[in-house]
Amino acid sequence: MDELDLLKKDWSRQQGNYPKLSYDQIYKMIWKRSHSIVKWIFYISLIELLAGTIVNIVFSGDQYWEQIEKNDLSEVVTVLYVASYAITFYFIYRFYRNYKRISTTDDASTLMKNILKTRKTVKYYIAYVLISTGVLIVGIFTYMILNHSNPDVGNISKYSFEAMDWMKFIGVSIVVLGTFLGLIWLFYRLLYGILLKRLKRNYVELKKLEL
Repeated sequence: MDELDLLKKDWSRQQGNYPKLSYDQIYKMIWKRSHSIVKWIFYISLIELLAGTIVNIVFSGDQYWEQIEKNDLSEVVTVLYVASYAITFYFIYRFYRNYKRISTTDDASTLMKNILKTRKTVKYYIAYVLISTGVLIVGIFTYMILNHSNPDVGNISKYSFEAMDWMKFIGVSIVVLGTFLGLIWLFYRLLYGILLKRLKRNYVELKKLEL
């Protein structure tokens, strides 16, 4: 039970000689908790960016870029990197803006609006990660299927897929992709879900104060 819950409990049972907690006291508790949550959302986005950058540096060695150049994909990969970092920086900026807005909020109505904006930004970010990951994986598989060749294979006709084989392959690929994206969604659900639920609870408490 956090500080706000304790205050609410005390507020509900105050009678007679007990001094009543003011609207401002309750509001400050909600503001403090919301401010802390949005700050953590901003920090987590920075950690994600740093972790992603480290992973790219580790796995994008000379051999990786040699393969990219060999397949004439340098421009495509560069554009994807630039677009990915640009969109990620945009969301980090949005998280920072939400954090600053809540830091300077001094009334319940504005705080409620900023909480809704923060929740919406996080949901858009998660949707972007899932969609971009799915599109990237499908693009890679499509490229591999269309451009893969093995010079050691003489007669490739006996290795060709029938219609049923393609259906099985596509079906398995969809299941694997869906499972992978589901795991990513679950990760973000655990990472941001708890914070979003707390923000929603703060929003509900603010609505009660406004009544």
